[in-house]
Amino acid sequence: MANEASSLRIWIVAGEESGDQLGMKLMRSLKARLGADRLQFEGVGGHAMEREGLKSLFPLTDIAVMGFSAVIARLPTILQRIRQTADAVVAAKPDLLVIIDSPDFTHRVAKAVRAQAPGIPIIDYVSPSVWAWRPGRAAKMRAYVDHLLALLPFEPEAHRRLGGPPTSYVGHPLIERLTEIRPAPGERGAKAAEPLKLLVLPGSRRSEVSRLMEPFGQALALLKECAPRPFEVTIPAVPHLAAEIRERAREWPVVPTIVEGESAKWTAFRQADAALAASGTVTLELGLSGVPMVVAYRVSKIEEVLKYLIKAHSIVLTNLVLGENVIPELIQWDCTPEKLVDALLPLLSDTPERRRQEDAFRRLDDLMRIGDEAPSERAARIVAEVLSSRQRA
Repeated sequence: MANEASSLRIWIVAGEESGDQLGMKLMRSLKARLGADRLQFEGVGGHAMEREGLKSLFPLTDIAVMGFSAVIARLPTILQRIRQTADAVVAAKPDLLVIIDSPDFTHRVAKAVRAQAPGIPIIDYVSPSVWAWRPGRAAKMRAYVDHLLALLPFEPEAHRRLGGPPTSYVGHPLIERLTEIRPAPGERGAKAAEPLKLLVLPGSRRSEVSRLMEPFGQALALLKECAPRPFEVTIPAVPHLAAEIRERAREWPVVPTIVEGESAKWTAFRQADAALAASGTVTLELGLSGVPMVVAYRVSKIEEVLKYLIKAHSIVLTNLVLGENVIPELIQWDCTPEKLVDALLPLLSDTPERRRQEDAFRRLDDLMRIGDEAPSERAARIVAEVLSSRQRA
């Protein structure tokens, strides 16, 4: 291991674009804390991490696949990349390995590295959802993860309870973007003569879009007949699904405005009066933006059996952070146009249901606060502390 004055070799392994963004910010914060001239980054990442100086072992697109069928089709390549990555880490003998999210890939790499080179410290950035299902994974992680960096405030206690590795809450990256996603004075709240602004978010995966666009469209048809005021619909679409969303929306009775790119997405969030959304990180984005919402989700019949393994009281991230089910969630057979409208309609005017969500969202800042540090800065500090303790040892 390196001493205090020597260079530091850090391997970072991400498995998809969101991990690439986290890795980029971590690298930037590590350079600010430890000195860019001391650090050598290698691993697996995308364009963001490469711009910060990472030499990626192979293109991130080799492993960044979503959906059961897509994974099966790419499985031989993924397994080969797991072996290749683990062997490269062991051969490099870095001062530290950081794995980021994508546990199906990164945890297999970490297990192989720990088996072959137990002296390499391993940090996991982003906790698997052990608090929701397969809680036994937490205790198993102790064998190959020395420290876990959690994005959600309830996760350290969950890992303590489940026997997981030492865990620190470092804050969600959305905390760094509050000025982008929250409205300026007068930006939200349509005047009585103006249409309401409704966000529809059918998901970032093709399987989600294919299952939710039809019931969402049918719900809008019903809502058109009973809404207290006319409404406009905006769909922020991820680029690779924009064309499919546009095609499926042709069947809708309300013509939506489909926007792409983060700037347009956050503008739509700041102006929205309410939202109909697929379950996912977007629910936390909406909560922090202060947009009342209804959440829905549908899975395949094969995946439906997994619901019996889910231990959490909700699948909505905002509900989990709040510790109560403030946001209605309509899952699988409950995701019908009629039930979606029944849940959404009260959010379009000043009602107890709307006020309850708005009041709850005001508590999110206190629940997710981490002090003066940005999440990436706190993560970098803990990484540096792990490095320092290993060097002293």
